[in-house]
Amino acid sequence: MSTTCSPAGARAPRQIDVCNGDADGLCAVLQWRLDAPADAELITGLKRDIALLERVQACAGDEVLVCDLSMQRNRAALLRLLAAGVRVRYFDHHMVRAVPRHPGLEAHLDFAPDACSSLLVDRHLHGRWRAWALVGAYGDNLRGVADAMAASYGLDPTRRERLRRLGEAINYNAYGEDERDVSIAPARLYPIMARYRDPLDFLDGETIAARLDAERRADLDRARALRPHRDDARAGVWLLPDAAWSRRVIGTFANELAFEQPRRAHAVLRQTASGDFTVSVRAPLDAASGANILCARFGGTGRAAAAGIDRLPQAALGRFLDAFAAMRWGRARR
Repeated sequence: MSTTCSPAGARAPRQIDVCNGDADGLCAVLQWRLDAPADAELITGLKRDIALLERVQACAGDEVLVCDLSMQRNRAALLRLLAAGVRVRYFDHHMVRAVPRHPGLEAHLDFAPDACSSLLVDRHLHGRWRAWALVGAYGDNLRGVADAMAASYGLDPTRRERLRRLGEAINYNAYGEDERDVSIAPARLYPIMARYRDPLDFLDGETIAARLDAERRADLDRARALRPHRDDARAGVWLLPDAAWSRRVIGTFANELAFEQPRRAHAVLRQTASGDFTVSVRAPLDAASGANILCARFGGTGRAAAAGIDRLPQAALGRFLDAFAAMRWGRARR
């Protein structure tokens, strides 16, 4: 892609924010903009809209903030922007084989299973917008980490529970084939969130949060009514039909299973209209690594504790299930 750029000094530098449309991505950008207000353009999308840097048209001197997007999947677009003289600040927790060395890149990366982009921004900003960071962490299924941080932050159990449900509802809203599947597009949800310095005030002031939470619970009930495809002491596999509710709930359902059964691995698959499968994998929370390694073998991506495959061919289903059953997950936490 190319864009027409004015001569140096002929225009004010633009600021562009790019993030995944889930709770972690939105809350990471929101913390940054609460701390450094700017009339920034937002580029975001649904959970599986990963290659978002391809959409960025920027010129020398422009600044791009990237949160919660795989650098591996966006490498070519990142190099294009850096070569054009764009300054890029990058917060992410997805594994990348090699980080480009460039004076225009400021990278804040952490691949630990208990890291997420919202917590990386929180660390960089010294906790100034900690409540929104907690929403992002809860949405990324880091309940233990978020609970401990919330307690040290002075939040009582009732407020912690409200933030948890908000994070999980925002995260749920990012799943779908396209924006027709979700209640509100992430790009429309973000400016509503951005009106509030405190997410508890957002919960009190907006009806959208309660609506998303109710829809999430209803979709989870549909998923729980199904019988597992495979089920043993080490792992569980669920096959969901192709429907709007299953497209929305696949990641949320995988997160719930992981939290409820932390010693087991979980794979939730949804068959698409073409007959292929979309896959969400969760490593056991008590041995939270290996999900990205498994999914990468089938063209997927993600992080150590949670990863996915956008398109698993129907012919590869048996191989995937065998590989999932044989997987040796990470060392259990002490």
